[in-house]
Amino acid sequence: MLIRERMQATHFSSAEQQLVDDILQHNQVLQELTVQQIAQRNFVHPSTLIRVAKKLGFSGWVELKEAFAKEEQYLTGHFQEIDANLPFAPTDGITTIAQKLTRLEQSTLEDTLSLVHHDELNTAKQLLLAADQIKVFGSNANRLISQDFLLKMNRIGKMTSQATPGEAAYESLNMPPKSCAILISYTGENQELRQIAKLLQQEQIPFIAITSIGDNEIARRATCRLNMTTRERLYSKIGNFSINTSVTYLLNLLYCCVFSEHYQANLAHLIKTGALIDKRPSTVAIMEEPPLSDIQIQDSFLPN
Repeated sequence: MLIRERMQATHFSSAEQQLVDDILQHNQVLQELTVQQIAQRNFVHPSTLIRVAKKLGFSGWVELKEAFAKEEQYLTGHFQEIDANLPFAPTDGITTIAQKLTRLEQSTLEDTLSLVHHDELNTAKQLLLAADQIKVFGSNANRLISQDFLLKMNRIGKMTSQATPGEAAYESLNMPPKSCAILISYTGENQELRQIAKLLQQEQIPFIAITSIGDNEIARRATCRLNMTTRERLYSKIGNFSINTSVTYLLNLLYCCVFSEHYQANLAHLIKTGALIDKRPSTVAIMEEPPLSDIQIQDSFLPN
């Protein structure tokens, strides 16, 4: 749930409600004012600001003020020229549809990148590097998206699997101590994944939540979180275009972070195994592989 939504759903006293209404209507103005100035503006005691912040789950006014400013900045940034739910109109021709879909993909990537925070990403990287086993949990659509991530991770020796539909909760309880999970949920309130998050936390298995912005149960239980773009409604839309693009990007980002830790060794391993296994012919010059002797990698990783 977004902070704005929590403000609208929370019960406040009349004085507190007056302050909340002012925050919702004049957030940019209030960002520049001190606690005393905001209190005077709303004819309330400064302690009212602290009470409102705590009712919304924050330690104090400054934390609420900063979090709300970041949320509003995100919601008003990007996606100004494209609708994530209805990216094209019924009167658009196929060329226009192609152009608008490209614009949607670009906006989604920029939007997702704006939500990536160094410390959270680094924590996720370290969890994956330390894990002997990685398991991905998600809904039907997210299971399909994560297939490519599983393939890439396994090819560099990071044993990654996907939870079995109907058995996911049982599998979460059977994960070995030195393992890590990834939970993918747009709402963060999927009933099955909420149960899995609780079980993983109970068993002290660290997990990464890939979820929307705002507060949700899966994010609260996660060891760290990566936020996906949060622009789509649940079902009144043409398709999950921005969600799918955002999840794919974040999984690719995780893979790249893991890959980069042993860059030369991983690259050499991929080239070695590819040279031994991939015998596909090609009639297009750009696809042709150069002789192994021309590839600048560590000699010790080349096939004999």
